[in-house]
Amino acid sequence: MEHHDFTGMAITALAAMACGVVFTRLRQPAIIGYILAGVILGPSALGMVTDRGGVALLAELGIVMLLFVIGLELSVHRFAEVWRVAVLTTLLQTGGSVGVMLLFHRLLDWSAGTAVLLGFCLALSSTAVVIKVLEQRGELDSPSGRLTVGILIAQDMAVVPMMLTLSALTGDGIDPKVMLRVAVSILILVALVWVLLRRDIRLPFVGTVSGHPDLGPLAAFGACFGAAALAGFAELSPGYGAFVAGLVIGNSADGQSLRHHAHPIQALLLMVFFLSVGLLLDLTFLRDNIGIVLLMLVAVTVIKATINVLALRLQKISWRRSFCVGVTLAQIGEFSFMLAGAGVSRRLLESGEGQLVVAVTVLSLTISPLWQIPVRRLNTCTESFSGPADVLRVACAPEIHKALRYWGVVSRIVSRSRDA
Repeated sequence: MEHHDFTGMAITALAAMACGVVFTRLRQPAIIGYILAGVILGPSALGMVTDRGGVALLAELGIVMLLFVIGLELSVHRFAEVWRVAVLTTLLQTGGSVGVMLLFHRLLDWSAGTAVLLGFCLALSSTAVVIKVLEQRGELDSPSGRLTVGILIAQDMAVVPMMLTLSALTGDGIDPKVMLRVAVSILILVALVWVLLRRDIRLPFVGTVSGHPDLGPLAAFGACFGAAALAGFAELSPGYGAFVAGLVIGNSADGQSLRHHAHPIQALLLMVFFLSVGLLLDLTFLRDNIGIVLLMLVAVTVIKATINVLALRLQKISWRRSFCVGVTLAQIGEFSFMLAGAGVSRRLLESGEGQLVVAVTVLSLTISPLWQIPVRRLNTCTESFSGPADVLRVACAPEIHKALRYWGVVSRIVSRSRDA
């Protein structure tokens, strides 16, 4: 490796750290700073990082590690408290999102596989962003926070069958053989959770290496990617194997210490992943298609928030709580990048469509903390709500007032222009 390669890597790491620190000081998730650093250093801006392929490989490692850590942190006993609402909400979100995309697929000349893929991308929310937002609001252990985390866990678990389903999708339809593998993998996951709920599992190697400062991180790394490799040999997704390994280790008797060792590795690879997200954003494409990107951003946000709220209301959740959780989950998640990339490689998406998904997702993640303003208003309001009109009145009253005022100004200008 040449000297300038090391210099570029050092500049990239420093830029990511600086942007992360700035956004943390602004009380925003650091991952938004990582995305911004990738945009600034990418080929369409300063051009200091041009090897997207090398960064993409590290980003894939980051995704696998993220699934492993999600499995480590998933307490099946705590998830069991909200699993019915979380799982049903995730199923309704996914079904509603895919249904909306299937309604548009004939109008926009999409294949059925493309519509399903875009529905998957729409259904997922950002675990990393939402967890940080809940921590900053101090609501991680509140009833709404626990429900939100439960839905995020169910969505993360749904990523695995989604990834397997992508291998069955083609431009013409779905391969039944691969769908059979998807069904089998889901059954294995359900059976594993059932066993973990009823038995305390002890893994002999965890107790040996978890207390060792050198072997602990290596054991976490090896368990993650060893399970991912085994899943790949079985023609399953590597992320599926990593998630299952994390789930088993995290719910074992000695899983807490290994979880501690896995966090530094996961934080580094996650930084690389979000940095690569910024590198994937083509500013020229964004500039040339800013209208359609903003239109899609607004449409996706409104559709997703509506689906979330309705899914919760169908389960008799109060309007206030449904709105808080639904708006908190209204952004597009980090796994949507991975699904969109897989869709492009499998020719379910054209390169321009893939870039549109990237642009909308980047903007959705970037502005998602702003959506928490109406949620804070609802949480600080003490009055009761009898319906959605009361919720919107309290949550969005200032914005609605400003919109009506600006609409009145624009109407008067247009009227005077017509008279002139």
